[in-house]
Amino acid sequence: WEQWLFLKMFAKGLAYQKTSSVNWCESCQTVLANEQVEAGKCWRCDGEVVPKEMKGWFFKITAYTEELLEHCDRLPGWPERVTTMQKNWIGKSEGAIVHFPLWEGEGHIPVFTTRQDTLYGATFMTLAPEHPLTLELSRGTPQEREVQEFVERIRKQDKIKRTADDYEKEGLFIGAHCRNPLTGWKMPIFAGNFVLMEYGTGAVMAVPTHDQRDFYFAKKFNLPLAVVIQPEGKPLLRAETMEEAFCEDGVLANSGPFSGMSSAQAREAIGRHLEEKGFGKRTVHYRLRDWGISRQRYWGAPIPIVFCPDCGTTPVPEKDLPVVLPQDIKLTGKGASPLASVPEFVNTTCPCCGKPAKRETDTMDTFVESSWYFERFCSPREDRAMFDREKVKYWMPVDQYIGGIEHAILHLLYSRFYTRVLRDFGLVDFPEPFTNLLTQGMVVKETQHCSKDGFLLPEEVTAEGTCRKCGAAVTMGRTEKMSKSKKNVVDPDTLVSKYGADTVRLFCLFASPPEKDLEWSEMGVEGAARFLNRVWRFIEDRPGLSRQAAPLSSEANLSEELQILRRKTHGTIKKVTEDIENRFHFNTAISAVMELTNFLYQQEERMEQPDSLTQGVLREALETLVVLLSPIVPHICEELWESLGNSGSISEVPWPAYDPRALQDAEVLIVVQVNGKLRGRVSVGSGATEEEVRQTVLQNPRIQDALKGQAVRKFILIPRKLVNLVV
Repeated sequence: WEQWLFLKMFAKGLAYQKTSSVNWCESCQTVLANEQVEAGKCWRCDGEVVPKEMKGWFFKITAYTEELLEHCDRLPGWPERVTTMQKNWIGKSEGAIVHFPLWEGEGHIPVFTTRQDTLYGATFMTLAPEHPLTLELSRGTPQEREVQEFVERIRKQDKIKRTADDYEKEGLFIGAHCRNPLTGWKMPIFAGNFVLMEYGTGAVMAVPTHDQRDFYFAKKFNLPLAVVIQPEGKPLLRAETMEEAFCEDGVLANSGPFSGMSSAQAREAIGRHLEEKGFGKRTVHYRLRDWGISRQRYWGAPIPIVFCPDCGTTPVPEKDLPVVLPQDIKLTGKGASPLASVPEFVNTTCPCCGKPAKRETDTMDTFVESSWYFERFCSPREDRAMFDREKVKYWMPVDQYIGGIEHAILHLLYSRFYTRVLRDFGLVDFPEPFTNLLTQGMVVKETQHCSKDGFLLPEEVTAEGTCRKCGAAVTMGRTEKMSKSKKNVVDPDTLVSKYGADTVRLFCLFASPPEKDLEWSEMGVEGAARFLNRVWRFIEDRPGLSRQAAPLSSEANLSEELQILRRKTHGTIKKVTEDIENRFHFNTAISAVMELTNFLYQQEERMEQPDSLTQGVLREALETLVVLLSPIVPHICEELWESLGNSGSISEVPWPAYDPRALQDAEVLIVVQVNGKLRGRVSVGSGATEEEVRQTVLQNPRIQDALKGQAVRKFILIPRKLVNLVV
């Protein structure tokens, strides 16, 4: 069915093939989408990623750019961090395309800029090393060979690091010039490592006085500076005395007819001027690029395309789907598509003319599968369609989705795109796949490193902090997510053997809220074990707790101490229920149960009374405590449930509901103000009427002194909190 949808997308132009510079993972020997490259490394293996010219298949995610961006603000159940990451990745910029005519020949260099107000200050041009004009314009110049070597070297640099502020700005004059369309200046053209082909047009008009990177670059290569924006209400800037670029908006200077305008006014006016003169046009640019789905892997759905010498690129007919993976295949890991080595798979006939043809041997990115599996889950046995539309209509969108923050611009963005494609083909009637999103944190631990033997396991380090292998001093590294390669892992089986599964579960849920990283600490595990032992002892020490407890439907006969215990018990129920049900904050839920446990120990002596009411309130508290803990530490709670004299499994016991009446204090302390100023506090019954509160307040000696005989014109009551007397 994935292939079926591919054919639909191909027919609509949403799936297409092109040759482009792709991200190539040397280790995995396959292409990666832009979103799968993290700081120049492969998201899967952490291997080096290099650019490579290849033909591949793409999904036209850019057809949905504006909708994907706009709807980021319609996801109230998503973490702001995720929607911000998606907005930044989509990267909407409003500006203008400016055409810089070549000085030495025909043609021009198109440049996208959001700061057309600085155009009069552009004194040189910088091209991305990957830009096709970089090599083309240098051809036949004295700089040709040097430019070729520069381009090859820079292409191997990490693209993320290249754009960092603290990364060295490298550049090389390519032997050509262009003309500033507004000033007529002859601008030298450089190739610069800090310019990326992925942003804008891969060419940057350099305005060194108003862009910090251009400023560093101009100073390094002794290039001209021209101040065209002056800060409003501050001393005038002079190019020869500037120590850094002025990058903020201001008032235009040395900008012809636009001098004196604010930056905002000038951006609009210069944009119109560019269009009127044919020098460019106002436009909107997006950072998002189409999704490259071709992979040189065996796993993944084969792309249902046939290449015919006569008919060209031809889709496999729907009746011939699915195109299945061959079983008899030898995987070499040499970088070509594995399917290309299986003649029985590759060689086929053209579905149009019947002549010999070749199958596409790339497979689809497995992120394609993860972009719609949740719809398939609604009807997994449906074999006549991608899914049963009525069942999807009933179950979807997903109410609560849980996944890591690392999927913000991968799976989560792809799924939003894919759902819109399904919607536009009439297969679903909603645009967003996930209503609420929780991005869980990672379990992290500090690393330990030896200069000779690399990363070390904890047991490979002595108590003195030296390497057991070579005796060298061990350096404590930063805290990072657990990784086998960095050996900062903890074997859960060892911990379970030592502490029990319940203790490990309790620590993991208590140590941190789910959306935050959990810093591993064995001391924390020991603390969890101590708490469970306290709970165990308190219940096991009361084997004779009577099951003939008095009914607790009314508090009329309860002492103040028992009312307080019931209040604590039902307050805990309310707190734990809300924390788990509404926020997934297991850590604060566990903390509330710990507080109840501590309270029981504090009231231990008072709980030893033999009367049925006391035992009834105590039983309610203990049973509640055990049931609230049972989803977190199920094994020990099963034992404790039985110790309390109950039969059956605790997993079948209904979740407790709190009694609102039990949460009411016998008395509440109310703040009293006179004309808005604090004049005292009085205690009233928690269920007191307004008239009863009025009488209690007006009869209080301290309040009477504050009134000094003045008549009360207005009595304002905020129940259970505050009274304001207006006199």
